[in-house]
Amino acid sequence: MTGIYPASDRVFRPWKNGGGETAEILVSPVSAGSETFSWRVSTAWVATDGPFSAFPGIDRVLTVIEGGPMLLETPEGERLLDENSPPFAFPGEVPVTARLRGPALLDFNVMCRRPLQARVSKGPLPGAHDFDLALLLAEGGGLQRLDLVDFRARRDLVAPLADIPAIGVRFV
Repeated sequence: MTGIYPASDRVFRPWKNGGGETAEILVSPVSAGSETFSWRVSTAWVATDGPFSAFPGIDRVLTVIEGGPMLLETPEGERLLDENSPPFAFPGEVPVTARLRGPALLDFNVMCRRPLQARVSKGPLPGAHDFDLALLLAEGGGLQRLDLVDFRARRDLVAPLADIPAIGVRFV
């Protein structure tokens, strides 16, 4: 279905360092690689401690969906993230190391090549019309938990999903 990216269709691939797995959900432009994307959204299973890959010129926003918690060590200090934490934004070129403080965790990642930026919110989306994408955190509107909706293609789903907990993304 155009504009809907079911969680059941995701294919997770192992990281080169073996510390987790990533499933790309959507990338722009379509089929762009790591050197050519404008933006990319994915989910990842983080299974072990270790450094994040460097992405110079890319801004990242990470949101824990389930599991964890995870302590991120950054040049600005430590940040504990769990499924109740708001999205955490950081430049892709800064060194960040993850330390798991519980079981493996599933997160949602938004990456944007500058000057593009992503505004990411977590919770019900009463202003869903203000978002481009939404990763659903609960079932609703005939969709399953962790399905991604592209509101740019599916304006008809804005109202039915307005009260569903989700992670909303707006590109600016």
